[in-house]
Amino acid sequence: MIDFFVSRYLDLLEAAGLGFLRVFTFVTFQTIAAAVMSFAIVLAMGPRTIRWLRHQKIGDNPSFDDATMDAAMSQKRGTPTMGGLLIVAAITTTVLLLADLRNAYTWIAVASVLSMGAIGATDDWMKLRAHRLAREGKIRSTRQGLTTGKKLVVQLILCGFIGAATWYVGADTASASSLMIPGLKTIALPLGGVGFVVLSIFVLTGSTNAVNLTDGLDGLAAGCGAIAAFAFVILSLIVGDTEWSATLLYHHVPQAKAMAVVAAALGGACLGFLWFNAHPASVFMGDTGSLAVGGLLGYIAIVTRHELLLIVIGAVFVAEALSVMVQVSYFKYSRKRTGTGVRLLLMSPLHHHFQKVGWSETQVVVRFWLIAAMLAAVGVASVKLR
Repeated sequence: MIDFFVSRYLDLLEAAGLGFLRVFTFVTFQTIAAAVMSFAIVLAMGPRTIRWLRHQKIGDNPSFDDATMDAAMSQKRGTPTMGGLLIVAAITTTVLLLADLRNAYTWIAVASVLSMGAIGATDDWMKLRAHRLAREGKIRSTRQGLTTGKKLVVQLILCGFIGAATWYVGADTASASSLMIPGLKTIALPLGGVGFVVLSIFVLTGSTNAVNLTDGLDGLAAGCGAIAAFAFVILSLIVGDTEWSATLLYHHVPQAKAMAVVAAALGGACLGFLWFNAHPASVFMGDTGSLAVGGLLGYIAIVTRHELLLIVIGAVFVAEALSVMVQVSYFKYSRKRTGTGVRLLLMSPLHHHFQKVGWSETQVVVRFWLIAAMLAAVGVASVKLR
């Protein structure tokens, strides 16, 4: 049915003398247009959305188990959060207008960003409500959102559905259902349905929570997210194109080219959000944005069969997540053995450790961006390391 309407649309363009608009049917043009459009949407919607968030008193209330960090971050108190609504809206609108709607991967991508954004929005709203109740003296804590357990369970369920749907689309193609090893030409590990879904759950939950943990300084998550997204634009174009993948002796995943448009929309939205989120930030993305960005990055990696390469391209996110896991694990281990907990880092996530070392917030963010850019280049260059 969609093919019929697309064909009729092209015929009408030719009849009206607007054949030049056929350029919108080429994925390379769609990709460039997606980055520009999502960027423009965020810029256009940003001021009004920030005013609305302020009017609704949807402000952040940063709180740490560290007096010096509380003091350092006190100026952020009251800054509107839930700005991730801008990112979700821009990505969704752009993908629906420019991406190939005949492609099942496109619709799963939209479902991914909306569902992960919804989880984050629920958590953000519950924290806001708790803050209001705390001010009224009805509860003590001001940071009560979804509990870690509840959030993880919902994520696991949604990621399971996303993984199963993605497997169903590409199950008949070996390259779309195997684990690809970066740097090697021929070695691919067949996963099977169960293995594919399990790996998808691990990648999606890991990427969503890693980006969430990274979102602690002005512009950090948005900048690193944009860098990773544009790296996946290149990889998606290569993997999804028969000729390009054959020329580079690379694996080809049918229909994966649509992920270039999705990745470009993600990158453009992150850059647009960075306009307002750069230090000093006038809005934070909150869990609404961080879960949506992380979930979509993970999904693109799954479709293009670059789960392992995501570790390189998104190494900043990985390091942030590992810093929390190592810090908490070693603290509990040392407390159990000696009775006194020992911290390996001055503070976690990792960006706060460098703040405690003496780096300014801007120094941490820019240096992390530089690392992210270099590692993204390494990830793209791995195409030829084979």
